[in-house]
Amino acid sequence: MTPVEPSGSGWLHLGLVYLGAAVFAVPLARLAGLGAIIGYLAAGIAIGPWGLRLVTDAQEMLHFAEFGVVLMLFLVGLELEPKRLWALRRPIFGWGSLQLLGSAAVMCSVAVALGVDWQLALVASLGLALSSTAIGLGVLAERNLMATAGGQSVLSVALLQDIAAIPILALVPMLAGEARHGGGWLGAAKAVAVIAIIVLGGRLVLRPALRWIARSKTPEIFTAAALLLVVATASLMQTVGLSMALGAFLAGVLLAESEYRRELETDLEPFKGLFLGLFFIAVGMSLDLSVLRAQPLLVAGLVLGFLSIKALVLWGMGRAMKLPLAQRGVFGVLLAQGGEFGFVVFQAAEQGEVIEPATSSLLVAVVALSMLLTPLLLVLNDRLDKRRAARSGGRATGTELKEIDEPQEAPVIIAGFGRYGQIVGRLMFASGLKATVLEHDPDQVESLRKFGWRVFYGDATRLDLLRTAGAGSAKVLVVAVDDMVQSLAIVDLAQAHFPALQLVARARNAQHWYELNKRGVAHIERETFDSALMSGRSVLEGLGLRPYQARTLAQRFRRHSVQLLKEMAPHYGDQARLMSMAKAGRQQLEEAFARERETQAERGHGHGFFAHDDEPPEEASPGDDMNDEILQERAAQAATRAPSPPTPPPAPPPHPAPVPVTSPRDPPAVPPPPPPITSR
Repeated sequence: MTPVEPSGSGWLHLGLVYLGAAVFAVPLARLAGLGAIIGYLAAGIAIGPWGLRLVTDAQEMLHFAEFGVVLMLFLVGLELEPKRLWALRRPIFGWGSLQLLGSAAVMCSVAVALGVDWQLALVASLGLALSSTAIGLGVLAERNLMATAGGQSVLSVALLQDIAAIPILALVPMLAGEARHGGGWLGAAKAVAVIAIIVLGGRLVLRPALRWIARSKTPEIFTAAALLLVVATASLMQTVGLSMALGAFLAGVLLAESEYRRELETDLEPFKGLFLGLFFIAVGMSLDLSVLRAQPLLVAGLVLGFLSIKALVLWGMGRAMKLPLAQRGVFGVLLAQGGEFGFVVFQAAEQGEVIEPATSSLLVAVVALSMLLTPLLLVLNDRLDKRRAARSGGRATGTELKEIDEPQEAPVIIAGFGRYGQIVGRLMFASGLKATVLEHDPDQVESLRKFGWRVFYGDATRLDLLRTAGAGSAKVLVVAVDDMVQSLAIVDLAQAHFPALQLVARARNAQHWYELNKRGVAHIERETFDSALMSGRSVLEGLGLRPYQARTLAQRFRRHSVQLLKEMAPHYGDQARLMSMAKAGRQQLEEAFARERETQAERGHGHGFFAHDDEPPEEASPGDDMNDEILQERAAQAATRAPSPPTPPPAPPPHPAPVPVTSPRDPPAVPPPPPPITSR
């Protein structure tokens, strides 16, 4: 078989070879339950120098296909807003540093104890301590585990490793006794300058530039601009010896809050998958089987040794991080393997004459073999989890649940089925309405299925899953996930692709409410607001207030709070203005309640709101529930949208009611609705 050379019309033959190998190998691997990644790796071995020899220059293709890793990190950055990235600083620099330095220290100590030169031991240990970002994040995306605690931990460690690759590469010439590129301080200054350019450019230039390009209304130009952005950022980082993937990640983070985030994701996703596939094929091609044939026991011992050391360190980290038992295996397997940066470290060490070429080839083969074994280890981990589940009476492990794959037609979709979503779902099912339930926590899915719930495993932030769940024909999407970032991502996705879909969103706090309101979501409910008001009513009644008086105060407080939140929404982000408005609103409410107490006292109720001892307490009516106030608020909103003829005032209550104290914040009076089905 004649090798294909990348010259003349060779690119056409290369395309034919790569695409043909992928199309043939990946479906077979998926059919065997091994996953797409191992299919790509097997295809690379088959067409590479040690297979059919259809392609011989594996290293050149590896450098080209590394662009897939760059695109993947850019898309990961788009999912991480700067605030969320800042919140991950401790896992990144804490647990990430522990994994890298801990694994390297143990491996270096073992090597030195076995008589290896300390310089070789240090470089080899640092290179082997790095993990494959491409395989790790690729598996998380394929299995829909990115949102889990284990997935976030893998991401944190992978980001630290990308950052740490820079000082590791700077350490290699120091071990060789050389001072390159004008010294370490100059190199560090260049690195800081480039990062500053990327950050400032992202803040000041990128958004206006994308806005200008979008006005051309030419989709292919916007796609080209997205690719140019990634390529330019990667090139800038490469000029100063930094990680291209890290630069792309920074650019993605800077655009995570932009209005073009979803458009960028949609345009770049196909390219990411294509280049990642090429990367894995190139890794399979780069496996030097001659080293394996010459020293099989040494290679096997090195692979088993460094995987075991890293796995022990990671297992201890998983326990200390309190990861769920079902996720520790995946966490350990994905980070125990070697990584693509290890190839770069060993190549730099060979050029600096820190290690011999034969040793470099041996270490590269060990890293490539560990990457090849990772999908197989994942399959083994899944089988062990199944056995553990069988021994524990069927308890879920959450590592292999089938995603929703059949189109659904229910009018309601509920994203998130925890304590909040379950109440919504129970009401829908009790009312005879069908709902499609999506839950991304595998343990929660298995637990709910035991109680008879039909719950689908899937991440509602994925467009393909929303389409399968029936978002194109459904009437209402309930966003009930408890994570604020995921909630906003689902809202953005639904508004961009399903504009006719009504959104009902859960807000964890005022900040979440502001973000949802800024996106135009009409139906937002703060998860603890009404239950806290009900508790407040119980406290007032326990202190002696009549039930109807406690209800009136709680309703007035609710109207005031909702209206104040709406008035503060335009100033979200101005902390000083929000604090001033909150203080003024609280003072206004207290003054209104004080006037109410004075009015009560003047009318003969010497104790203000509280009843006289000789007056029997007033019983609550069947419809005396906070739901009355909620329904009144809905009716008021509807009245403002479509005016209706005036309604006669309600009949006076059987007992003298307090004189209403109105404020500019109170909405127009609305007749009370019929009593709700359930009472408080």
